[in-house]
Amino acid sequence: MKPNERQPQIEAIIRREGEVSVEMLAARFDVSAETIRRDLGLLAERGRIQKVHGGARRPMLVVEPSHGEREIASAAEKAMIGHRLADAVAPGETLFIDTGSTTLATAPALATVPGLTVITNSCRLVERLAQAGSDAAIHLLGGRYGADNAQTIGGTTMEQIAQFRADRAVLTVAAVDPAVGAMDASLDESQVARAMIRHARTVTLLADATKFGRHAAFAVCGMEEVDLVISDGRLDKAHREALQDKGVEVWI
Repeated sequence: MKPNERQPQIEAIIRREGEVSVEMLAARFDVSAETIRRDLGLLAERGRIQKVHGGARRPMLVVEPSHGEREIASAAEKAMIGHRLADAVAPGETLFIDTGSTTLATAPALATVPGLTVITNSCRLVERLAQAGSDAAIHLLGGRYGADNAQTIGGTTMEQIAQFRADRAVLTVAAVDPAVGAMDASLDESQVARAMIRHARTVTLLADATKFGRHAAFAVCGMEEVDLVISDGRLDKAHREALQDKGVEVWI
């Protein structure tokens, strides 16, 4: 059995049983323990399972690290996602853009698109767009200040979002499962994202490949609400096809 055939079966066993040992899986598939460890390593990298000493278990809900740590992670992939977003956005569009390390990484590329109107709760994004020489008309939403992400959140932010209409909501999230939808690890950020979706004509989701196959505590939207997903070249075929089956356009 090839690894790409065995690994989905391993994942299914772990999700059914809750926790399994390397020895049990090696006996079940008649392969070496080292082969199973490699399989588990790859599944863990994709967020499909959680490795533990001597085996693996169902993954826990995602708890995101600090903004600084997230900004470093997958930095090259996030920059490429930014360039693809700039290709997707037409001059003169009005964009909601939420807070996140991926949306922040789009600033240099977005700054090259003329005539944009940007409505955001990210103080850092405002600064990055200005530093990059963007001619966008930028509206910074008010609200309660969240220091780690340098963002505005809360009831006032929601009220101000409702005063705008946008061509596109550009969102980044903590987790994506094509069968479940997009999820966030922060209640406040999930509420902002949902409000932006309600007042936008289309939804563009930015998510590098590490976000797929994970689950987080707070729902953002189902995939039927998403028009375009922009990811990176590491996104596996199974996830691409699952998104396309939901009617979502996928750009890599």
